[in-house]
Amino acid sequence: MTSTAETSAGRTAACPVVLRVEGLDVDIRTPAGTVRAVSNAGFEARAGQTLALLGESGCGKSMTAKAVAGLLDPVAHVAGGSAELEGRDLLRMTPKQRRKVAGAELGIVFQDALTALNPVYPVGVQLGEAFRIHHGASAARAREQAVQLMRRVGIPEPESRVNAYPHQFSGGMRQRILIAMAVALSPRLLIADEPTTALDVTVQAQIMDLLRSLREEGDMAVVLITHDLAVVAEEADDVVVMYAGTVAEQGPVGQVFANPRHPYTKGLLESVPVDAERGSSLASIPGSPPELKNIPAGCVYQDRCPLAQAVCRQERPVLREVAPGRRAACHFSDSLATASTLEEIQP
Repeated sequence: MTSTAETSAGRTAACPVVLRVEGLDVDIRTPAGTVRAVSNAGFEARAGQTLALLGESGCGKSMTAKAVAGLLDPVAHVAGGSAELEGRDLLRMTPKQRRKVAGAELGIVFQDALTALNPVYPVGVQLGEAFRIHHGASAARAREQAVQLMRRVGIPEPESRVNAYPHQFSGGMRQRILIAMAVALSPRLLIADEPTTALDVTVQAQIMDLLRSLREEGDMAVVLITHDLAVVAEEADDVVVMYAGTVAEQGPVGQVFANPRHPYTKGLLESVPVDAERGSSLASIPGSPPELKNIPAGCVYQDRCPLAQAVCRQERPVLREVAPGRRAACHFSDSLATASTLEEIQP
């Protein structure tokens, strides 16, 4: 009988790698000096699958995505590593090469559609821009394509709303328009940065359903940035758990969530109030992530980790394979494999 893990591994192996990130380092210049915001990050995103970057705010998820997309702020820069989109390193492309890739091969959905869309142009003009730039389409042809895109992402009466402005749409409709812009030219890779932020639960579900159907329709690789464990469990095939700019753990979502091999991942999962009763205390991870200028030597999670020992303060754990298709950066990942709670582990 074939195990679930073997079935998942076989399915993943059959999907070609679209994006491969290796050894990514991102530095930020501050008045106090240069700090490292992302350190030695690496992962793979495959065609037709969703890879989730998961972690608390400030853990480096969006910084990683911006580095891959070439959208870092002027104070930040890539200090090392590679990000290959179907064999071509995005980090070493010229600005002209980047412009050719943007939209045509790499699409991006930002978390705040109202600020991402230009308020002074009708949505039809903004949707048609990709066809004018990359395909040399006429204004009339670009408008036709815009209407088709609006219909494709479920915006009602697109013919009459193609000349409307962003503020004339609801938050959910604006997010659909932003998604339409990102997938207009059927890119191979879609980066979705918190695509359901500030939307109500019903609309969030609709947006995630839309992203899923577009991914399957175009056989795209999707990199989903989120801090929502439920969204990751529902939508992602693989997950990369990030902490303080480093990768703490990665692997197939089902396996990682069922048997986490890093105390940070386990702490996040135990913080979800699944069976909580009224009046009972909720589990949480004590403390907060370290400031970038004060990243400790050794394990970056040591100050919040209930398993921390002398070795954790002296030696930074290497991200290593802990099971087929899974990696974790913890000195005690083997002990975590057999424990149901962190309290059970005696390092």
